[in-house]
Amino acid sequence: MHRSISHPAPKNFALHVPSRRAPRRSLRALVAGVTLAALAACGTKPDGQAASSTPVRAALSTTGPASPVVTANGVIASNDEMRLSFKTGGILRRIAVHEGERVRKGQLLAELDLTEIAAQHAQSKEIAAKAERDLERGERLRKDEVISLEQLQNLRTQAGVARAARDAAGFNLARSSIVAPIDGVVLRKLVEESELVPPGQPVVVLGGTSRGQIVRVGLADREVVQIAVGDPVAAHLDAWPDRDFTGTVNEIAGAADPRTGLFPVEIRLDAATVPLSSGMVAKVSIVPKAATRSTLTYAPIAAVVEGTRDSAAVFVVDGEVARKRSVKVAFISDLGVAIANGLKPGERIVTEGALYLVDGERIRVLQ
Repeated sequence: MHRSISHPAPKNFALHVPSRRAPRRSLRALVAGVTLAALAACGTKPDGQAASSTPVRAALSTTGPASPVVTANGVIASNDEMRLSFKTGGILRRIAVHEGERVRKGQLLAELDLTEIAAQHAQSKEIAAKAERDLERGERLRKDEVISLEQLQNLRTQAGVARAARDAAGFNLARSSIVAPIDGVVLRKLVEESELVPPGQPVVVLGGTSRGQIVRVGLADREVVQIAVGDPVAAHLDAWPDRDFTGTVNEIAGAADPRTGLFPVEIRLDAATVPLSSGMVAKVSIVPKAATRSTLTYAPIAAVVEGTRDSAAVFVVDGEVARKRSVKVAFISDLGVAIANGLKPGERIVTEGALYLVDGERIRVLQ
């Protein structure tokens, strides 16, 4: 018969049973360590106030015009742009200038082949001379009462008609060459030598240099009613991106262009220190004079939240709290959002982070 011998356990030995709550305490310690490290890296104190505030950026509301600036794209042109043509048709003999060439008043630009036109002028001169001789003979015969008064009157009529035909032929002969009516620059040649040119077809486009340059733009009806002659204009050209150009509204059409439905508007540019060529594209901003008579409060677009038609909201910085405020939007322009009421100039409003705020939330404004 065997006996079982039991050996007592050592006094210092303890049976260890893993606890199920140990990992939870370890997770808490890990999260606490990561949080402290993040706060230390951001230079933020781990107190309750900093931890509960939301970082945002803010800006001051400003003052701007009470009407939106009208913007449009236009084309540079000469204020004295002329499309020169011949009075009569014919074969183009030569063009004496080149595109881009500067010309003086009275300089020959182009001329027709004068063979046919000169012959017509010579014929009309001979007919007029014969009519004058017939009239002189008729005057003598009438004195001798050889012809009647009616016959003399017919001779006078024939002479007058012949003189008119001679003058018309001389006028056409003189208009068979194109000379520069003013000092300017040849912008375009529209035909080539030896081409048959019908009467009135433009041959050369000449731009005058004495009266400066303009910008031609087209505006919609809702825009053209806001501007007036004399309104100041700022222009920007891609050809000269580092230059600022100014001008004024010079002409406003009374009817829309039937092809585009837009109202043509002419803007006179102030004297420029750099050369501007016709055809350059300019972006213009017209400031209506009515806009300068009163002002509105302007806010950055990023500050406006929950926009519905003309109603929106902004968050105003009130110490360390963001207060939500309803505002009424007048319009949106390049300067920002024009506020009709609900916000005053100089108030500090949240820009970055406004979409994630609620009314009364604690905030920390970043510099």
